[in-house]
Amino acid sequence: MLSLLEKWAVDGRLALGVFLLSLFGVAMIYSAGAVNTPDPVVSDAWQRQVLWFAIALLAFTLVARIPLGWWEWVAVPAYVVTLVLLAATLVVGTGAGTAASTKSWIDLGAFRFQPSELAKLATVLALARLLSTRDEPPAGLRDLLAPGLLVGVPLGFVMLQPDLGSGMVFVGVLYGMLYWAGTPPLMLLLVASPVAGLILSFDTRIWSVYIVVLFLVLYLYRYRLFLYESAAVILVNVAAGAVAAPLWRSFRPYQQNRLLVFLDSTVDPKGAGYNLLQSKVAIGSGGISGKGYLLGTQKRFDFLPEQHTDFIFSVIGEELGFVGVGVALLLLGYVLYRLVRMAEKASDPFAGLVLFGIFGLWFVHIFVNTGMTVGIVPIVGIPLPFMSYGGTFLVVSWLAAGIAVRLAHER
Repeated sequence: MLSLLEKWAVDGRLALGVFLLSLFGVAMIYSAGAVNTPDPVVSDAWQRQVLWFAIALLAFTLVARIPLGWWEWVAVPAYVVTLVLLAATLVVGTGAGTAASTKSWIDLGAFRFQPSELAKLATVLALARLLSTRDEPPAGLRDLLAPGLLVGVPLGFVMLQPDLGSGMVFVGVLYGMLYWAGTPPLMLLLVASPVAGLILSFDTRIWSVYIVVLFLVLYLYRYRLFLYESAAVILVNVAAGAVAAPLWRSFRPYQQNRLLVFLDSTVDPKGAGYNLLQSKVAIGSGGISGKGYLLGTQKRFDFLPEQHTDFIFSVIGEELGFVGVGVALLLLGYVLYRLVRMAEKASDPFAGLVLFGIFGLWFVHIFVNTGMTVGIVPIVGIPLPFMSYGGTFLVVSWLAAGIAVRLAHER
């Protein structure tokens, strides 16, 4: 069987992993629609997912045969096209499901698609093209300006929709690819330091200690940074601390509650905390072997929100228990492992960067989606690769897999 997969998919092991995940996803989406009071949109979702699965397989078959040189050439045009689509989304975009108040989708009548999913993959290609043209790894903060700007533009469009989940993916892709390009880890921490300054500013004493520690780190690291770069890091962190309180007051009550629920899910049990509490109950009640396929009570009585999309992992936990969750995570982990191994063996810098960029894209999706169902990550609305319902995301994920297998095995 593996030899047949190799002929079709170049890398049979990666293809087998994503194929099994997709089948698993269809089965769980079918289960998510099996409720006491069926909603046609949810109960028929598995049929639409099968159709998108077939389209994804066709797209994978075609993409896996496109040579590396073409992907290098198309990287910049694809990036520009997705920026135009993201800008158009802000004007004519619509929402969907729990994200009805956002502008994340473009409705073409016969179907809808989400430009941000295309933009993630296009950004991986464009960033790989930029970083692969450099003779030396990024050595200072100024070397990170161009990559940061390249990712920052689509990130800005996505945050204006607003779509915090997709925004987190863009940041994860940037950090992952910069790391693979040879950027020192401490440099990456310095770039992320304003976020820490913003969070720690809730207590003036803790924030003051943090600034002193940051100053000492910059002093010890001075031989790697210009003076203006160190000064910029300090000033940005001070600014982050200064705007923290006004920024918090600018949030709407429901936005504040979402962040507070992350710290304590009982803060708003009938509002922002409802999703998290129901997800925890569903996963916890599954035990070792689960309640049985199609037999989840939280799901069947429709207590679990968005159970065929963002909270599909909760359905797995309730019905298949620790065993089912373990199988799902092992399959996801195997796919990520294959990507890293393929990136290590890639003979072309562009190919290696694209492969690790796809790894970063999927890793953030997996970590945030599974994390938010158990409360270790704020609920932001982000699908689980190959398992959650969603045509655009499924097709783009298979496109990414097709690009990966082609670039990894082209010498």
